[in-house]
Amino acid sequence: MAIQLETLSAAARRMTKTASRTLREARQEGLRTLFLCHSHLDAEYVSGFITLLDDHNWRVYVDWRDNTMPETPNAETARMIRQKIRDLDYFAFLATPNSATSRWCPWEIGFADGVKNHDQILIVPTADRSGHGYGSEYLQLYRHVDLTQNQTLGVWQPNVNEGVRLNSL
Repeated sequence: MAIQLETLSAAARRMTKTASRTLREARQEGLRTLFLCHSHLDAEYVSGFITLLDDHNWRVYVDWRDNTMPETPNAETARMIRQKIRDLDYFAFLATPNSATSRWCPWEIGFADGVKNHDQILIVPTADRSGHGYGSEYLQLYRHVDLTQNQTLGVWQPNVNEGVRLNSL
């Protein structure tokens, strides 16, 4: 399965209750933290996924929300991204048409694969209105995030029909 891009767009229109909470504060409160790998062209979908994660009390790092990042990507950008991937609890790849063609996303997921525990890497497959899906090439390798029947986020192992609620990770 995959999360519909329309679902992410709708979630982006909702206000998050704790968007101002920092990752440091989240850590102090024992909340899960996540580095979100994505295309910068998908700001609406990214915002929607952040809202869904916020509903589950997860905090998300997105590089374009980090005012310490260089304006133009360079070696310092790569160093900072590597450090964030190492520091945060989980790494997730938001698979969209734009992230599928990104130059940075494959590098980020490759780096994460080398430094994170396998279970700390999550794929977020999406689908457009026509049913075309994105991210399926990773679904045999990593766990993936999807909406459960009751519309909460769940995590599934590759090739398994039953998942666990995101909150239980």
